[in-house]
Amino acid sequence: MIRNKLESVKPKKHLGQHFLKDEGIASKMVDSLLNKSNELVIEIGAGTGILTKYLLPKHPNFLAFDLDKKSIAFLVSKYPDNAAQFIFQDYLHYNLENNASIIGNFPYNISSQLFFKIWDDRDQVKEVVCMIQKEVADRICANHGKRTYGILSVLLQAFYNTEYLFQVPPGVFHPPPKVQSAVIRLIRNEVTKLSCDEQRFKQIVKAGFGKRRKTLRNALKTLNLSALENEEVLLSKRAEQLSVDDFVKLASLASG
Repeated sequence: MIRNKLESVKPKKHLGQHFLKDEGIASKMVDSLLNKSNELVIEIGAGTGILTKYLLPKHPNFLAFDLDKKSIAFLVSKYPDNAAQFIFQDYLHYNLENNASIIGNFPYNISSQLFFKIWDDRDQVKEVVCMIQKEVADRICANHGKRTYGILSVLLQAFYNTEYLFQVPPGVFHPPPKVQSAVIRLIRNEVTKLSCDEQRFKQIVKAGFGKRRKTLRNALKTLNLSALENEEVLLSKRAEQLSVDDFVKLASLASG
């Protein structure tokens, strides 16, 4: 019966689904989680459960989210004793109240939205291990000065240590995506609060990279940050040239 249910779980294009088939990669991803405690582990986009079967024995405090009813039905039928742990819900609208680690083969069409939610939930999300489009992985892990350095680089690196773990070829998915994939890990750092208004920090980062070919003096004009008028050194640079600390300094001056 489970086999028939599995055959009915088809990857849906509108959900950005590409089901991982490689057991070795699945096991390696789960082993990459550093959380060995009883803290909550959340799987995003459980699909046919290739990660789930390695997660359940190791992490009893576990929840899996998916927006595909057939995926949830399949997982419930396969693991009836864990039925309450499989949740048909958009994780983007889930209210995370407890400390958690997150793992998943993230749907590529909403990966950026998921990372913005992780940023919003940074006080609860202690660790992330995820499969994403290689281009996004490169961006998140990039250092300032590189062309791939961008909004997610700055926001996430302010609160997480980012680590590029390994690249994954298209052929290990069904259907194969048209892009290369990669697995990265985020570990919450020791920064509890930035020395600036954090929403102002986010606003400046997004505005700076929104017009990344311009100097920050021009890119930030629409924000009307008069307090920054005399900050010649940083404002004469482009967003990709600034470190996280530089953006914190700008946000601190702008809020002062």
